Amino acid sequence: MSHIESSQWRLLCWFHDDSASSSQSRTPLTALYMAHLTIEAGFPPGVINVVNGFGATAGAALASHERVQKIAFTGSTAVGKLIMEAAAKSNLKRVSLELGGKSPIVVFPDVDLDKAVQTCHNAVFANMGQCCCAGTRTFVHESIYDQFVEKATELARKRKLGDPFGEVDQGPQVSELQFNRIMALIEAGKKEGAGLKVGGQRHGPEGYFIEPTVFVDVQDDMRIAKEEIFGPVQQIMKFSTMEEVIKRANDTHYGLAAGILTNDINRALTFSQAVNAGTVWVNCFLHVTAQAPFGGFKQSGIGREMGEEGIHSYLEMKTVTISMSKF
Repeated sequence: MSHIESSQWRLLCWFHDDSASSSQSRTPLTALYMAHLTIEAGFPPGVINVVNGFGATAGAALASHERVQKIAFTGSTAVGKLIMEAAAKSNLKRVSLELGGKSPIVVFPDVDLDKAVQTCHNAVFANMGQCCCAGTRTFVHESIYDQFVEKATELARKRKLGDPFGEVDQGPQVSELQFNRIMALIEAGKKEGAGLKVGGQRHGPEGYFIEPTVFVDVQDDMRIAKEEIFGPVQQIMKFSTMEEVIKRANDTHYGLAAGILTNDINRALTFSQAVNAGTVWVNCFLHVTAQAPFGGFKQSGIGREMGEEGIHSYLEMKTVTISMSKF
């Protein structure tokens, strides 16, 4: 279960409404455990309901059900479009969609290089890269590019892989399907001419482990620069000017998040205003708080979760006009 899904449950409880949650079919136990905790907390039966099953059956049933008034979905853009279609064809239920991303993180030369490398490393490799807003497109100013690449490669090489319940940095990918998709995109990167600095292979004979992978000299039209990988694959790209990097950062169907690392506040604000992303992080990345709305532009979604905007998405606006004259 995501942080966003848990926020949806909290909102519905505040509004004294009931909810039905269809858990991710590959990770159903998290939602079930969350539901168990609500029982321990004393929630009345029926307030929180978990529907286990696959998206094509359980998810589709919820999306098209006439009595469901709101769908909040976190997942792929392709499935988000199917949910919108089902909502429109049934009862025009509201939808909040937090979908795919291909988030840029831009590094200018006026920052501490070691801190910048670590921030960008965490932005893409956290949770095995399985994060919708992962900063997979790392844009680095040409004046520090070579130094950045060297340090980023060394960080990736040092990551320890293994059982995620142990003292490791990285566990396996969520499924064989996702593992195969990531490996196919890595192979596409090699064939299209990106420079492989480290990784790019399966780790170990068992499990869906992928070596932390760093590509350099990546071009904007390569598949690894355009498609959401959802895995431990960093693409480091060189840029020269603010105007150039804004244009390239926006050259995507997605618009979930973006980041900039600089000590120049004017530069940070210029980028923040120009980039097409629902969330912009300045000198940090992947910082999500309950007070701040979260959601995407373009094909990264519709609506917002969390913050005041997230609350409004679960409410209906009603206008009542009363004449003060006697009738």
